Amino acid sequence: MSEPALSMPGTHPTAPRGADVASQTGRALVRVREMLLRGEIARGERISELPLVARLGMSRTPIRLALERLAHIGLLEATTTVGFTVREFTVSEVRDAIEVRGILEGTAARLAAERLVVPGELDRLRSCCELMESLDRLTVDSFAHYMDANEGFHAAVLDLAKSAMLRRTLELTNSLPFASPSAMVFPTSVLPQADEMLTIAQEHHRTILEAVGARQGARAESIAREHALLARRVLDEALSDQDALSRVPGGRLINVLAR
Repeated sequence: MSEPALSMPGTHPTAPRGADVASQTGRALVRVREMLLRGEIARGERISELPLVARLGMSRTPIRLALERLAHIGLLEATTTVGFTVREFTVSEVRDAIEVRGILEGTAARLAAERLVVPGELDRLRSCCELMESLDRLTVDSFAHYMDANEGFHAAVLDLAKSAMLRRTLELTNSLPFASPSAMVFPTSVLPQADEMLTIAQEHHRTILEAVGARQGARAESIAREHALLARRVLDEALSDQDALSRVPGGRLINVLAR
């Protein structure tokens, strides 16, 4: 009976194959992304496969693929030699990312109004609005519920737009942690104007729902864009509040001195 083959020195003993590669790549992507957002790897720092092999307990292939995907979505930059560096974002770049999301979500809201077929398609939007409006203010107990409803609302508008092209583009924009629809909800909760901003956000949601339901595409688009500008307002407030800035997803990647 032959003995089992020994793994070569320096290789992972259980190198993934086929579907395992995709599964491990997904896990590596999530883990490295978390490390970036938490500041475990500083902006501008070089990052390569081998140190992550030992740290994550995975083989090089899924880690390499995960790093390539993170570079594709803009969190890493490929170096001229082997490896990647952690992206550093200026304040202007963060503002631009939020504005681009606003443009795309405005388009989604307009298409949703233009492509609405039956009123029942609005049920999900309405449910999300009602849940958010039932929360008087953001607290430790209500925060998760608000986040889920907010994400659900934005996802529902995108679903109603019925555009695969728009979905792909918006998902790429939202992959930047500080540009996603809920990115500024957490920092909002610790700002002095939290209640005021929450009220404005809820009014935006309700108005978008009404405009889509009335098939008023231009109005829905305008309010959706204005809604994104609220996130930029929160960002500007957070830049002068260290506690709030620390709660912005990916805030450690922002160079606040580079405007």
